[in-house]
Amino acid sequence: MGSIAKTESRASTGLIPELKYDAKVRTDAQRTIETLEQACQWGNTPDGGMNRLTCNDDDRKVRDWFIEEAKKYGCQVKVDSMGNIFAIRSGQNNDLPPIGLGSHLDTQPTGGKYDGILGVISGLEVLKAVHTNNITTYAPLAVINWTNEEGARFPPAMLCSGVWGGAFTTEYAHARTDPDGITLKQALEGIGYLGEVPCSYDANPLSAHFEVHIEQGPMLDAAESPVGIVKGVQSIRWYHVDVVGREAHTGTTPMDRRSDALLGAAKMIVETNRFVTEGELAARGARATIAVVNSTPQSINTIAGKVRLGLDIRAPSDADVQKVEDLCKARFDEICKEHGLTINFDLFWVSPALQFDPTMVQCVTESAKDIGCEMELVSGAGHDSVYTSLKVPTAMIFVRCRDGVSHNPAEYSRPEDCAAGAEALLGAYMRYDNYLRSKHESGKA
Repeated sequence: MGSIAKTESRASTGLIPELKYDAKVRTDAQRTIETLEQACQWGNTPDGGMNRLTCNDDDRKVRDWFIEEAKKYGCQVKVDSMGNIFAIRSGQNNDLPPIGLGSHLDTQPTGGKYDGILGVISGLEVLKAVHTNNITTYAPLAVINWTNEEGARFPPAMLCSGVWGGAFTTEYAHARTDPDGITLKQALEGIGYLGEVPCSYDANPLSAHFEVHIEQGPMLDAAESPVGIVKGVQSIRWYHVDVVGREAHTGTTPMDRRSDALLGAAKMIVETNRFVTEGELAARGARATIAVVNSTPQSINTIAGKVRLGLDIRAPSDADVQKVEDLCKARFDEICKEHGLTINFDLFWVSPALQFDPTMVQCVTESAKDIGCEMELVSGAGHDSVYTSLKVPTAMIFVRCRDGVSHNPAEYSRPEDCAAGAEALLGAYMRYDNYLRSKHESGKA
């Protein structure tokens, strides 16, 4: 079945009384947008999008900028063995691990300026608000850039937060290759970001992790809500599906004597779509997509003998993902029998459905309500917070994006919505910091 990363959500401590913080401390909307624009200097494309793949030269430049920016506001910097960057500002109780505010600066090859980037910039804005107001937080604060969240150059996605969370080994992650055969370890060495700190919770712990991210879906935009409260993340599984037939001459092989792997694959694509657009699975929000099709021998007068498909199945529950998988396997087998084909499923990545820590979610909920936002969502996409939740209390804040468009140069969030996300993050962070203060000062830690 190949290498599989399995995740389970960390148990929570339960809800807490309403937490307050000094509301006189505010983020700066104009500064947030200016910082966002600075972060998009490297890797921007003529169509308004971004192409900043992990460990390319633009990634190196934005990492250098991130570190220098964080140092201006009292941070010391750690870089771990997966290139994850932790910019840490000391607190009152430095025996506690930092509260992390993290996301990613890498993008898709045809990505936008907000996916991941907004989360790191929101963390920087909270840091700036705290520092310029001369606030000493109880726990240290860490703004984090997680390496290779997108997985566009080095699959799978969320790879390096996954190493930190214990879902992957460092050796496995270092050995991932790009299409040119370059390993991630070689690429990190090449840009000077193969750090010496071991990549693990044990070696470099956090107390908690908040993440701001654009929704990448249409719900907030339809509701005209700038910010959403993320309750959890849906179940996700990725598969390689290998279909094998027989190469033959297109002009001399009768239609009824063919074992056409590409024809069989095409029927599989149609059936996959049908399973999640009809009936109860569709009503419950299941999704299945085949977006990668590689056939050989790629000769116009030779019937395709081999096809590899990339299958992505998602649903709010693990049970529904399993149902879609079962339907696909059964129907794909029937198609293979009809066309004289063989098939192999390789389940190479699993991210079970999870619920975020209720205390952390409460901090987000109260902060969002302060700016007039109450909509609750389950994330349809995976994020670095999936893997931080394996080790520490975790929660997310979504910011609306126009028409739900993402992984596209047209990806766009309004400046006022970006600012609202940073403000919600500040409130949630300060509430959780006060929660830790109350726990430790009362001797309940």
